[in-house]
Amino acid sequence: MLPNLTLVIQGLAFFATTWLVMKFGWPHIIGAIEERQRKIAEGLAAADRSQKDLAQAQDKVNEALKEARVKANEIIDQAHQRANQIVEAAKNDAIAEANRQKVLAQSEIDAAANRAREELRMQVSTLAVAGAEKLLRRQIDASAQKALLDELAAEI
Repeated sequence: MLPNLTLVIQGLAFFATTWLVMKFGWPHIIGAIEERQRKIAEGLAAADRSQKDLAQAQDKVNEALKEARVKANEIIDQAHQRANQIVEAAKNDAIAEANRQKVLAQSEIDAAANRAREELRMQVSTLAVAGAEKLLRRQIDASAQKALLDELAAEI
């Protein structure tokens, strides 16, 4: 065969194949490529949106943590204040109880001292009466009276 004719036939076959591919295959290929590009663009946009959402969520989390810390500090301060109030109230109660116990003990001491005084008065009066009785039974002379008074003083 002639090399030129072969070249022309091959050229025609190439153009016919190219035309068929362009007419029937190329739109499907371009459609698939465009669909793929659209999906990739949507994926990238979704990734950007999720990055922004993640940043917003992180900001919200940080804000919530700050609020929680502030609230926790307030609760801790309130707990400290309440504890101080309880300690102060317990201290005041203890002081009041100590004062009450002190007053009670002082009144018991005073009552015991009064009882002791009364007992001493009774004993002194009994001794005085006994001494007077002894003085009256004996004859009153200076030496006997002095001995009796010394004896009475020793008993008191």
